[in-house]
Amino acid sequence: MKTRIFNLWYSFRSSYWFVPAVMAGLAIVLAIGTTTLDEALPPDVAIRLGWLYSGGPEGARTLLSTVAGSMITTAGVVFSITIVVLSLTSSQFGPRLLGNFMRDTGTQVVLGTFVATFIYCLLILRVVRGTDQESFVPHLSVTFTYLLALMSTIVLIYFVHHVASSIQADSIITAVYRDLEATIDRLFPEQQEHGLKELGPKEVAEALPARFEEEGWPVAADGSGYLQAIDLEGLSSFAREHDLILRVHYHAGEFVAEGASLVTAWPREHWNESLVKKVNDTFIRGRQRTNEQDMEYAVKQLVEVALRALSPGINDPFTAMTCIDWLGVAVGRSAQRKFPSPLRYDEKGSLRLAVVPVTFEEIVNAAFGQIRHAASFHLPVFLRLLEAIAAVAPHIRTDEHRAVLNHHAVLVARTGREAVQVKDDREKIDACYERTRHALGKS
Repeated sequence: MKTRIFNLWYSFRSSYWFVPAVMAGLAIVLAIGTTTLDEALPPDVAIRLGWLYSGGPEGARTLLSTVAGSMITTAGVVFSITIVVLSLTSSQFGPRLLGNFMRDTGTQVVLGTFVATFIYCLLILRVVRGTDQESFVPHLSVTFTYLLALMSTIVLIYFVHHVASSIQADSIITAVYRDLEATIDRLFPEQQEHGLKELGPKEVAEALPARFEEEGWPVAADGSGYLQAIDLEGLSSFAREHDLILRVHYHAGEFVAEGASLVTAWPREHWNESLVKKVNDTFIRGRQRTNEQDMEYAVKQLVEVALRALSPGINDPFTAMTCIDWLGVAVGRSAQRKFPSPLRYDEKGSLRLAVVPVTFEEIVNAAFGQIRHAASFHLPVFLRLLEAIAAVAPHIRTDEHRAVLNHHAVLVARTGREAVQVKDDREKIDACYERTRHALGKS
């Protein structure tokens, strides 16, 4: 249940309408509150206080109408500029970065401020009365309109600065890394102990009963889509309740086709078809990948920026090198963290759940593999890859992690030697590789 609630919150936070809708609701509450106070205040309160709006009904209507009209016009301009920025980002840095801009709280607050001010003015405008029989001017409410208009002006200045800075390559890369950093801290909160070996697919298979796959019951997926999250706590509780061992065949980020085997349940005699929906409900699928539980997707967002920068159409190796720097920081941060065990036991020590393990090797492959292939003849990119691997060395805490980085250093050096033709360039790669190998040996 907690996973599904978090997924729902992630969807709200990733949408462009959520914050403006909340701010619009607050504007309605504020309008009701100020008009209620205005009705309770004495008629001459504006004259006695001095700082409240003291004009008549016509002046109040003109002010409110002017502010409302300007706010909705400005909101349209902000929306148009945002669409242009999204189009630019999609074409230059990749469509998968659109989600990062959609989640940008600053832009959402800017749009929400203008919409909220517009709604507030409309609601106050309806209570202004100026007829021969009755006259009512909500002095306090109109005064709040001045404050909202001033706030909107400040927010507009901020928006211009924010857009200008957010479309810079370094700002985009840093923002993507911040999301990646938050994903690492959320998925791997515990520090890795020195020398503690990770459990891989081989150890998972050995922990299962003999002939598990042959005698187990395959549970088919009832829909297709990218696996955004798995409610492992709910799945473990389900297995304990029905005295089952469940092996999950997919991890977050993979595409699941309808009818594919999501889970194998064992023993077969404890299973019945009425339980299929309950198991499927613990798998949250969607149209696209998210970094909610998908560490690899968060890494590949940075990789995509680097690959586009290295493409012949853009040919910007400096942006690619910036991505490599941040990827090295992310890999080093991952190396310090304890990866969750793929085996889940109940309070009696009985195995209940076996999931696809997340390994350090997969993260390193996702971070450096494709960039190495795309580096082509860019010597500085090969050198920066080796330097990034060397920078991870002080954070290594297991021999397995060191072996993974050594393997990638060898691949980068070999690919670089084959790509460059000049002898001096090859010598630079060899020298950088030796420094990397020495750093990994000392870690």
